[in-house]
Amino acid sequence: MKASPLLSMLTMALMTISAGCSTTPEQTPVTTPVAGQTLVNDFPTRDRVEYVLNCVAQHGGLNYINQYACGCKIDKIAEKLSFSDYEAAKTFNYLKSTPGESGGVFRDPKQSKDLRAQLKEADAYAEKSCFVK
Repeated sequence: MKASPLLSMLTMALMTISAGCSTTPEQTPVTTPVAGQTLVNDFPTRDRVEYVLNCVAQHGGLNYINQYACGCKIDKIAEKLSFSDYEAAKTFNYLKSTPGESGGVFRDPKQSKDLRAQLKEADAYAEKSCFVK
């Protein structure tokens, strides 16, 4: 039985797309426009997708404008922070509201305050650059 040309093309397209999906981070150098320092674009695809889906949900649901703006936003954040700094800042931000001494570990250290401030700055830059509504 001979496969149809359309089925063959769809199979090849699916194989090409799945070959490009990887759980390993990209290692593309990115130069930040402000500081001029070179960062490695090390945000894994899975984390980018998770960010976009959460952002889209917070901004009224899936449509082209939200999807594009939220994708733009994570790209802009990636320009400002390495993935390890982003992940640490996100963790500090999430756990800072833990009450009592347990939360102090996430609230009080200088590293926590610095990373949370960097994330807030990167988020504001991204919102301004990507016109997220």
